[in-house]
Amino acid sequence: MAKHYQVLIIGGGTAGIMTAAQLIKQRGVDNIAIVEPADTHYYQPAWTLVGAGTYSFEKTAKPMVSVIPKGVQWIKDKATGFHPEKNTVHTEKSDDITYDYLVVAPGITYDFSLVPGLGDAIDKGVVCSTYTDPKHTWQVIKSFKGGTALFTQPATPIKCGGAPQKIMYLAESHFKKRGVRSKTDVVFATVGTVIFGIKEIAETLMHVVDRKDINLRFNHKLVEVDAEKQIAWYELTKDVPMGGCVIMSDDDEEKCIDETFQYNYKNVKVTKKDNRYGIHYDMLHTAPPSVAPEFVRKSSLVNEAGWVDVDIHTMQHKKYGNIFSLGDVAGLPTAKTGAAIRKQVPVVVDNIDLLMKQNSMSNKSYNGYSSCPLVTDYGKMVLAEFDYSGSFTPDPKLKRLLIKDSSKEHWRLWILKKFMLPYLYWNKMLKGVDV
Repeated sequence: MAKHYQVLIIGGGTAGIMTAAQLIKQRGVDNIAIVEPADTHYYQPAWTLVGAGTYSFEKTAKPMVSVIPKGVQWIKDKATGFHPEKNTVHTEKSDDITYDYLVVAPGITYDFSLVPGLGDAIDKGVVCSTYTDPKHTWQVIKSFKGGTALFTQPATPIKCGGAPQKIMYLAESHFKKRGVRSKTDVVFATVGTVIFGIKEIAETLMHVVDRKDINLRFNHKLVEVDAEKQIAWYELTKDVPMGGCVIMSDDDEEKCIDETFQYNYKNVKVTKKDNRYGIHYDMLHTAPPSVAPEFVRKSSLVNEAGWVDVDIHTMQHKKYGNIFSLGDVAGLPTAKTGAAIRKQVPVVVDNIDLLMKQNSMSNKSYNGYSSCPLVTDYGKMVLAEFDYSGSFTPDPKLKRLLIKDSSKEHWRLWILKKFMLPYLYWNKMLKGVDV
């Protein structure tokens, strides 16, 4: 006979643990289970710092059993599918599990087929990613001896969209410290059209780019990686205007630059083949292409884009009223960050609590708040905070840290990132305390 729980949570990451902790601690719900196969829970926001050699990887990991809230049943298994009409979740090894309320928060997974060649190349040799192996990233940065240092990202949604450039700023500083910067071209190739979507933050980051002499290449969609020849292949997502040109390699006879494609041009080696442009690299850092886990993508819970189809303000599923989703897997038009989850959890918890007690929904509404701590150097950081409207929305609590303007680089924001946020995460957020 299937086991039954009042609240069943899929995923023991930030979203799943925080939701369980607040339901049990703040609302007294005592029949909760979490389905999670992993033995270890990671604080991934610190992996950028690990990749830059300024944080211990071991400090980012704790046994899963130590973060599962007391009183919550841990089902150490993989969810494999849903039968929402019967309030049932299928699992790999256990029997089916039934629920009154379901919270879908398994995070994201990586689909390397979206960028052929990357799966075989990543975390080997000079190809690295702080998302998958920050220790290898540090080895690559530490042993880099000059040439083209290429930082890039796929066209899919990724965790913390600013992470691929954070590690670049830190790597550039490390190259300078080690005396290899003068022999190095730092290139950032992105499918985007600007360095960052929030105007105030973009202005600051362009100053950082100028200071660090970084070449930006916009409208560059990563489509393949040739690890053997050390070439990252791109398609341009914007047509080159009639009579216009983009400097891409030594072979170009005309020397002209379209700044919607290039900013601060550097003459790095590029091969053109058909409609693709291959940037030759001596080291490559990228984020992996990210999608919802397969058991979610193949379910009836997702929207056309393959993310869980929820109301963007209540986190309630659009079709199944007793299902909620939050965190990276939810179909929300905002950045996939732990800061977003911090604001989503209280809304989900309030809604489930009120549905249980009064069969009504909360008047709490999630406004799309997310934040991206953009480390710009060792000891400096900018904090990009924004909502669904794309407005810059700094947290008033920052005033307590004597930070007047978080869109500007500040050493106190670095202290927040390196010391205060990890402490709050392990000791408050995962324990069900509002922060």
